Amino acid sequence: MAAEIVVAARELSKTYRSGRLRVPALKRVSLEIASAEIVAIVGPSGCGKTTLLHCLAGLEDFDDGEVWIEHQDLRRLDDGQRAKHRARRMGFVFQSYNLLPVLDALENVELPLLLAGSSGADARKRAVRALESVGLEHRLRHRPNELSGGQQQRVAIARALAPEPAVIWADEPTGNLDTESAEEIMQLVERLNRENGQTFVLVTHASDVASRAHRIIRMRDGEIVSDEARAFAPEPAPTPPGRGLG
Repeated sequence: MAAEIVVAARELSKTYRSGRLRVPALKRVSLEIASAEIVAIVGPSGCGKTTLLHCLAGLEDFDDGEVWIEHQDLRRLDDGQRAKHRARRMGFVFQSYNLLPVLDALENVELPLLLAGSSGADARKRAVRALESVGLEHRLRHRPNELSGGQQQRVAIARALAPEPAVIWADEPTGNLDTESAEEIMQLVERLNRENGQTFVLVTHASDVASRAHRIIRMRDGEIVSDEARAFAPEPAPTPPGRGLG
C-alpha cells in the first residue's frame, strides 16, 4: 500500500520585491513528501531552499500555487487558522535552537503546548514524554545555559515532537554543532523516524546530514533540479527503556 502523502506543493512560486527590484525565489516548484520519510533539501546559498521550507510550513506567503498539509489547503486558511494548524500538526527545529533562556528544558517544551490550548497536566505529560524520547529525562530542570549545544538541540527536537506532529521541519539542525554532536542529532532523527514513523524535512548545507535522508531534493535558482531517492535500510537499534512517544 502506498504511503500517505503528508506534504504536497503544486506549481509553487514566490518573488521577493523591494521597490522596483524583483528576485524570484521559487519558480513553479512541485513536490510530494510521504509519511515517515526523511527528506533533505540541499543547494547553494540563495537557491530558495529555506524559502521553500517556510512556504511549505506556512511561515511565509507565496504568490502562486498550492500547498497541502495532510489534505489541508494552506491558502484557504487565514493567519489565525494557519498558526493553529502549525501548532497542532507541525514541529520546528532551527539552527539556533530558539530556546527561552529563563525557562528550563521542561518548561521550554511545555510552553508551545500551553499556548496551543493544552491543559497544564496534558502539557506536562507530553513534555516529559518527549524529553524522555530524546534521552533528556535527567535534564528536565536544566536551563539552556546549563546544557551543551547538542543537548539544547535535543530539547528543541523534543519541543517539536511534543504535539505529535505530522511533519517536523528542520532548518540547518546541525549547523551550530560540532561533529560529534551533529552525529548524535542525526542518529536521534533516524531513531525517531524508525521507531515512531516521524516525517522529517531537513534544509542543510552539510553533505553528511543529507546522506542520511531517504531522499535528497537539490535546488538551484529557485527550482528543483533533481529529486533522488536513496537506498536506506539502517539496522534497527534497540529501544532504550522508557524511550519512545508511545
